[in-house]
Amino acid sequence: MHRHKRAAALTATVLAGALFAAGCSSNSGGKKAEQAGTNVSAGKAATPRMTVAMVTHAAPGDTFWDLIRKGAQAAAAKDDIKLVYSSDPNAGSQANLVQNAIDQKVDGIALTAAKPDAMKAVVAKAKAAGIPVVGFNSGLDDWKSLGMLEYFGQDENIAGQAFGRRLDQLGAKHAVCVIQEQGQVALESRCAGLKKGFEGKTDTIYVNGTDMPSVKSTLTAKLQQDSSIDQVVTLGAPFALTAVQSVKDAGSKAAVATFDLNKDLVKAVQDGQVEFAVDQQPYLQGYLAVDALWLYKTNGNFSGGGTAPVLTGPAFVTKDNVDTIAKFAANGTR
Repeated sequence: MHRHKRAAALTATVLAGALFAAGCSSNSGGKKAEQAGTNVSAGKAATPRMTVAMVTHAAPGDTFWDLIRKGAQAAAAKDDIKLVYSSDPNAGSQANLVQNAIDQKVDGIALTAAKPDAMKAVVAKAKAAGIPVVGFNSGLDDWKSLGMLEYFGQDENIAGQAFGRRLDQLGAKHAVCVIQEQGQVALESRCAGLKKGFEGKTDTIYVNGTDMPSVKSTLTAKLQQDSSIDQVVTLGAPFALTAVQSVKDAGSKAAVATFDLNKDLVKAVQDGQVEFAVDQQPYLQGYLAVDALWLYKTNGNFSGGGTAPVLTGPAFVTKDNVDTIAKFAANGTR
């Protein structure tokens, strides 16, 4: 029997943005995506046309980034921005994509700094070229030292600590934190925060996030080897759904909780397969990052005064409040 899943419901912030008829799929690593701009909503800004490059470390097939892109596209439509999206999970290749944006003389760049050292030189080059750069999603501890204007995201260590305290409330004693990309600063911070906030024992395992069958087999083996593990913590919605299968395959009684959200994960929370999720609101991150560059170029604004990050999470999604979010998840924006 799983332990009693009792947790206080926290209100999740809901952003109502412009929705698009055409869905977005995750981009192949290193391949430039199609620019957004179709189905522009009414009330489009009457400001000069801008071009903004969004460059992320998204891995192919990771649906989390679909939410980032939809938010970015909504802001681009409102602000009359030509949005050019590209991604590559390899840090050096991602830096090359940023350099491509600089060479194309874009008006602004929004990027993730999952491997901050790889971004240092290209952010400096962008600044030297007079191109403003904002950070989002990854790099909270490094955005100022890298010279970015603003940052939008979640304090992953603080979120991890809050996650750990919730596990204490639920009665967990032994957790395994599953990291799908070794050395990715946001993911490492989540597990570090979990270990700090959780009174029980925390193990960490690394899996290959681009190979889901391998993720499943590695986690299943871990659970079979140690029957004292009563909690699996994953760092992305697809991995949580895989973890549910690993628990079954291993004959384990461990519960599953996760960071991040998607439509399928919402259903899993509703069904009780996953205890809860921490929503960092990726749609909001994408929206704010693009809108911030428009505000800076058209009105000289700095969110956070250029000195503090703008936090988009953590918002806890549990069985008690998931129905409120489900309709937005069905639209592909939560």
